[in-house]
Amino acid sequence: MFTRKLGYRLLLSSMMGIITISGQTLNAAEDVQLYTTNTKISIPPGESVDYSIDVKNKSQVTQNCRISISGVPGTWNYILKSGAYNIQEISILPGETKKLTLKLEIPLKVNKGNYPIKVYAGSATLHLVVNVSQQGSYKTEFTTDQANMEGHSKSTFTFKTNLKNRTGEKQLYSLRSKAPRGWQVNFKPNYQQATSVEIEPNSAKDMNIDIVPPENVAAGTYKIPVSANTNLTSAELELEVVVTGTYEMEMKTMNDLLSAKVTAGGQKQLDLVIRNTGSADLTDVKLNSTKPSGWDVTFEPAAIDKIEPGQYTTVKATIQASKNAIAGDYVTNISAKAPEVTSSLAFRISVKTPLIWGWIGILIIIVAFGSIIYLFRKFGRR
Repeated sequence: MFTRKLGYRLLLSSMMGIITISGQTLNAAEDVQLYTTNTKISIPPGESVDYSIDVKNKSQVTQNCRISISGVPGTWNYILKSGAYNIQEISILPGETKKLTLKLEIPLKVNKGNYPIKVYAGSATLHLVVNVSQQGSYKTEFTTDQANMEGHSKSTFTFKTNLKNRTGEKQLYSLRSKAPRGWQVNFKPNYQQATSVEIEPNSAKDMNIDIVPPENVAAGTYKIPVSANTNLTSAELELEVVVTGTYEMEMKTMNDLLSAKVTAGGQKQLDLVIRNTGSADLTDVKLNSTKPSGWDVTFEPAAIDKIEPGQYTTVKATIQASKNAIAGDYVTNISAKAPEVTSSLAFRISVKTPLIWGWIGILIIIVAFGSIIYLFRKFGRR
């Protein structure tokens, strides 16, 4: 009987011990508490967030807590410190609170969304959520709707481009080109020439790029690489310029004379030579003039469809002087104009009085002289 009672007592004591140990284990889970004010923070890519975390020992004994963190993406950087030191374990006296600092650095290249982070101190867990508010990347986009332009050698080729900052930070881009020697490349992000441009995160800016070929450039296709660069990101764009040839034209008279004589109301015919001295065809060449009032200038032909490089065409210009023109020198300007180039000449025309007016003058003098003689004879006898 005594043995049976003793067994019951031992069993009861064992059960009470187990219950006591379990109670201590459950309480131990609540002996350490982690706390921070902001458990969910929104932040754009490329920035960092700092947490101040309190570790409280609510028990009556000193707690040695291993500190760790989980859930941080592999491309992120973090620093977990107590005071000035990186830590893995801390010891906290009863009723004491230790402060931890956690710094999370969000990269530029990150997807938008929520990222759960857990901080552990012994058996205590602190749940944090970092909300990346924007889609970010290291990428920069440099684009144009038209990367190829064609024109003559004296053209200015203007490309309309778009530079997009796909990163999570404001970027100051250095604008550069690798054009062949002698070419001019001007960047105009705000319609003003510049060598750099600043763009906000996830924003874009339209930009004109003016390209001017060197003088006497040969016909052909030219690649013009341009780029926008920062320390973190860059983008390149290849522009193409097709030079169709040089446009040059020379106009002169057949005998190289730039002066002539004509009587009032008379005509003067000039033989003009128009030569293509460039490397591209001249098309739709038209002739016109500026002349004195009352004068007329006609051309045969008045327009030329095409003059090939090295070739020439002759044109007859007829200058009609005004009937009322008085004696003197007059200037008539004649020009040949193609869409790409113009050539002009200035002719000095000397107007003479017609011979008939000379004979009329002589006749008037003779008549006047005869009248005087007649009157002298008639009245002189009296």
